Amino acid sequence: MIEARFHDSITSMPATAWDALRPDDNPFVSHAFLAALERTGCIRPDWGWQAHHLGLYEADHLVAAAPLYLKGNSHGEFVFDWSWASAWERAGGDYYPKLLNAVPYSPVPGPRLLAGTGPEAASLRQALVSAMQTFARRMKLSSVHANFLRDEELAAFDDSWLARSDVQFHWRNQGYADFAGFLDALNHKKRKNIRQERAHVAGAGLLIEMRRGNELSPHEWRRVHALYESTFDAKGNHAALTEAMFLALGETLGDSVQLALARQHGAIIAMALFLQSHDTLYGRYWGAEVDIPGLHFELCYYQGIEHAIRHGLQRFEPGAQGEHKLARGFLPVRTHSRHYLVNESFRHAVREALSREADAIHDYAEELQAHSPYARS
Repeated sequence: MIEARFHDSITSMPATAWDALRPDDNPFVSHAFLAALERTGCIRPDWGWQAHHLGLYEADHLVAAAPLYLKGNSHGEFVFDWSWASAWERAGGDYYPKLLNAVPYSPVPGPRLLAGTGPEAASLRQALVSAMQTFARRMKLSSVHANFLRDEELAAFDDSWLARSDVQFHWRNQGYADFAGFLDALNHKKRKNIRQERAHVAGAGLLIEMRRGNELSPHEWRRVHALYESTFDAKGNHAALTEAMFLALGETLGDSVQLALARQHGAIIAMALFLQSHDTLYGRYWGAEVDIPGLHFELCYYQGIEHAIRHGLQRFEPGAQGEHKLARGFLPVRTHSRHYLVNESFRHAVREALSREADAIHDYAEELQAHSPYARS
């Protein structure tokens, strides 16, 4: 018999067993990363996050798991359902709390239904989905949401779940020998523009370097966090990751964390933070105290591409949104989420709206593909 159990902290679940259920080494669903978010004050009810992780057990052996959160708002999710919440509450219902299967603050496609890679993985993923639905109905929640799913997980969701997709921009390594080889694959205009952007930064007299997270001192990590926090504040956004979380990245994730740093007279004046698996680089956060033309593109994109080529990584996913990435070698990729609305009438109304949205997203993706920056053969 398989038993579903819910946990209000991932630390009550066995780390080794949890990580063994990951289909790959995606760092965002590692036990260490999720535990660090909880331990360092990034997951807190007053910010709308309450851990409620799901484990499937045979006796006391963890056989499948899912990162789950009870959400008191829709902040930090990047799959926007504000209009659904407003409509349900206008009708007299309580949209929050809802149940979310996702990684907090991370619009990164990856595994969400952790069931290993054995022959029973597909049935275990379906059991996780069923347990989420049962919990939502029993607790009279409005909905369950699973964001940024991997393609192989989609089959676990039946037709009672609403399908939704969006577009991100990802870079793929085509076996480039170096950055110059990548530039040669672009059309003339895009190649020229990138060279000009990099020349502006080179002329600023900065030291640009890539460093592993475990190579930074605590003082340097505090400086990196201060840049992240001030940049978020300047744009009127909430900097959800605490200084303690940044320190934990260096201490617990080691060389899974990479940073592109710009130094002036030895001091860090700008940074881009990445996480890395064995084949993918993930861009996450940027911060700077200076306004130098091209510096954002240099640290967030070009240093990442160079790093991916140098280390033989297959993909570079720089984060959500941003059509400006297209001109810099990143191509449109579809992302996927699934949504279960408990009330059938509400579900039907949202399904009709999503049908229209899906047509618009399809047309948008097709238009983007037509503006590929790569030279035609």
